Amino acid sequence: MEPTDLIWMNGSFVAWEDAKIHVLTHGLHYGTGVFDSMRCYETELGPAVFRNAEHIDRLVRSAELYYMPVPYSTEQLRAATLELVARNGLSSCYIRPIVNRGYGQMGLNPLDAPVDVTIACWEWGAYLGDECFSEGVRAKVSSWRRISPDSLIPHAKASGQYLNSVLAKIESLKAGYEEAILLDDHGYVCEGTGENVYAVRDGVIVTPGQANSILDGITRRSIFQLAGDLGYEIVERNIARAELYLADEVFMSGTAAEVVPVREIDDHVVGEGRPGEITRVLQKAFDDAVHGRSERYREWLDVVPAAAALETRDGAGASAPLGGAPQAARAAGADG
Repeated sequence: MEPTDLIWMNGSFVAWEDAKIHVLTHGLHYGTGVFDSMRCYETELGPAVFRNAEHIDRLVRSAELYYMPVPYSTEQLRAATLELVARNGLSSCYIRPIVNRGYGQMGLNPLDAPVDVTIACWEWGAYLGDECFSEGVRAKVSSWRRISPDSLIPHAKASGQYLNSVLAKIESLKAGYEEAILLDDHGYVCEGTGENVYAVRDGVIVTPGQANSILDGITRRSIFQLAGDLGYEIVERNIARAELYLADEVFMSGTAAEVVPVREIDDHVVGEGRPGEITRVLQKAFDDAVHGRSERYREWLDVVPAAAALETRDGAGASAPLGGAPQAARAAGADG
């Protein structure tokens, strides 16, 4: 990981090396945190965060599901994200906002622990390897099942829940694969460790639905719209494990991974063992959208303000960073 200059913490910009928490932070011990992820892309409009507002909205909704009132508005968090990218002088990057229960309360009742909010960003290339887009990846169906909605909340992007994905990821890597695919608690295909999964048969795209314990991916929503606009039929339904082996194409999507073909699953070659036609078309459509080459999807891009604009504003006597909140607002939200 290549450090940047600044990280946004609770309304202030701090140096990367100074962005620290106490060892007794509640979220560190019990996983009481939620996070999200965005990518900023270099476009002809300037650096732009892809579907920034939707990601921030999901972050806040995830926090609500775990009884963590976020002490900033979605607009403040959106603005803070844009300013952070600008202040770090990045033209493209990965962005990680996290909301967690902080220091001051121990034990399984977290409601009196403060709610802390942090946003970091850094340059991060292809999540599944430089050749994943052109060659595809090899995946393994994990022996670990996706968390059940009877136990936790799959629709929340919660920190502690990702131990489930960590186990599956390690298992797949140790077995010589690049990624894992998890089944839900009923044995149907669910998702990758950090990606939604799609199969193509006879020209129809099928993908697990909300009842399969998936995370409702923002990139997934984009794939739905892109596929529909391109005239492809996309169906949400239960998918049996063997259907992946028999598919003409399989691909994954996610913020970190973007749109990645799967060429092999459990040593079964998918289709012809290379990215299929529909996967290629969707890859290009997505790439055009995130880089601002498609006028139709420009609304998905949240353009980062120029550094000069920030300097002008600061010179005019701004009293707090863009996206900051009064200390009273944090205190009001810290009571749980």
